[in-house]
Amino acid sequence: QVQLVESGGGLVQAGGSLRLSCAASGRTFTNYAVGWFRRAPGKEREFVAAISRFGATDYADSVKGRFSISRDDAKNTVYLQMNSLKPEDTAVYYCAADRFPNSIILARAEQRYASWGQGTQVTVSS
Repeated sequence: QVQLVESGGGLVQAGGSLRLSCAASGRTFTNYAVGWFRRAPGKEREFVAAISRFGATDYADSVKGRFSISRDDAKNTVYLQMNSLKPEDTAVYYCAADRFPNSIILARAEQRYASWGQGTQVTVSS
């Protein structure tokens, strides 16, 4: 079972940037797609971005053009670069690994993912 730990959250002003990291331990997630999700106060958790083991990416419309997901398999880490942050990006951000290895499908449904991290808080002030 892979364990995921998110880091890099914090408080930032609108228009600023943050880079979140999702580090894996226990076993490598090189062969797995990894997704980022977020839960804003009073809302359900929603898909943000995902990256396949082959480097293909997918983004929610709300973050497309502002966020960028990448992976460094040598470091067993996936990143979420967040630019031009808005107050509505305020949420707890989670990463998770696909249940199935070597998938060419980038799923947006959280039921497809397992091995969730504990989350990291991102707060964007106006």
